[in-house]
Amino acid sequence: MKLLSDIMYKAGIEEVIGTTNVAISDISFDSRNVKKDGLFIAVDGTSVDGHEYIGKAIEGGVIAIVCNKLPKKAVPNITYVRVNDSAVALGFIASNYYDLPSEKLTLVGVTGTNGKTTVATLLFNLFNGMGFKTGLLSTVVNKINNKEVGATHTTPDAIQLNSLLREMVDQKCTHCFMEVSSHAIDQERIAGLQFAGALFTNITHDHLDYHKTFDAYIIAKKKFFDRLSSSAFALVNRDDRHGKVMLQNTSALKKTFSLHSVADFKCKILESMFTGLLLSLDGDEVWTKLIGPFNAYNLHMVYATAMLLNQDKMNVLTTLSNLEAVEGRFDCLKLTNGVMAIIDYAHTPDAVLKVLETINEVRPGKEDLITVIGCGGDRDVAKRPEMARIASEKSDTVIFTSDNPRSEDPEKIIKDMLEGVEPARQQKILSIEDRKEAIKTACAIAKANDIILVVGKGHEKFQEIKGKKLPFDDKEVLIQACNVIGNNNN
Repeated sequence: MKLLSDIMYKAGIEEVIGTTNVAISDISFDSRNVKKDGLFIAVDGTSVDGHEYIGKAIEGGVIAIVCNKLPKKAVPNITYVRVNDSAVALGFIASNYYDLPSEKLTLVGVTGTNGKTTVATLLFNLFNGMGFKTGLLSTVVNKINNKEVGATHTTPDAIQLNSLLREMVDQKCTHCFMEVSSHAIDQERIAGLQFAGALFTNITHDHLDYHKTFDAYIIAKKKFFDRLSSSAFALVNRDDRHGKVMLQNTSALKKTFSLHSVADFKCKILESMFTGLLLSLDGDEVWTKLIGPFNAYNLHMVYATAMLLNQDKMNVLTTLSNLEAVEGRFDCLKLTNGVMAIIDYAHTPDAVLKVLETINEVRPGKEDLITVIGCGGDRDVAKRPEMARIASEKSDTVIFTSDNPRSEDPEKIIKDMLEGVEPARQQKILSIEDRKEAIKTACAIAKANDIILVVGKGHEKFQEIKGKKLPFDDKEVLIQACNVIGNNNN
């Protein structure tokens, strides 16, 4: 139990009706989950206005309401607190309710269009490998030391987030690395958190279905850096022209990393092969198991972050050399029919381009590259033809298929993709709506030493169709399809 007066600290109180000297048993912004003697925070969300559910929350037993606008009629014995912004207030309330967990460990957030999951996970694995008790909040999984907690969003809501951080503190974690999405920043899910560092990977075309314009997308990312304290550090990719934008108004210590520009941390690729990367990091060579230039950026950011967190350089480089690829991120399989299969989460034009360029850079060149690609439904339509164009230019054969069509017609999504393919490349395109059949077809036409790239879903173990999440695993389908075909050919 916490006093309402205590958990309202820094929440932006404008007006109070009733008393804040009441004990609160629980906090919630969902009226379906309220508890007796709890607090309900009415948040005006993107699709639902929590103020419409204040009455239901009171019926559920709450004794206090936090809101942007007061109801016309107050219910007796209920405390009402009007705040400037209830979404921001929710973050501070959650942080206070769980005893300020972000201040009791070293919290580092990773934002950007591509690379968030890889960087956050590699940092978690690096610090675990160096002997620290560490937490992870990512798209793939949340972890508290070696305990896994399922992830449903790139960044959890403010209450889930602070609850997880509290558990990390209770389990003696010293560090936590988390993805910070543009949605989470815009929706104030990270309000009230104290970050020791913020990392910027890159920014490319994505999420315009939500942000509407590219400028709005950039502004959302930038707000994360603008709110950092002077005790934090801000580390950005100097090779992305938007990196300097992130640093414009931050009070944090400003640091940059780069493969091609003058920067505080410098990296050079010495060798790039399917077996890994040989890198020079600030003059010291290290062999890593990860593949491709985009992973050189990811590893470089991980190294630079460790240096900014005052870790021993040789210990960092030694542990870095043992890190494995993150599930669903350039995940390579050598199948029984002699085919190399690669699974990747790439679902933006830039990510698809980087994966295909990496494959074309390291492959000998005599084998065919077969790409299986789709685009998500109910998401940014403008990137569909661009992703298709890139796939058709950089692959020998392309199979357009479903990704997560959600409520959209998969045939319509594929039609949108086809608009990006030049007439001269149409002959290399196959359209197979069923994703399983598309992957099986790729396996059927692939010869020994050919490469199959399946992009878009990566680590996901489901396919979202018409409101249902149906079991689907790209890796599992690939292994079953190619192994059967390979065995039949023997």
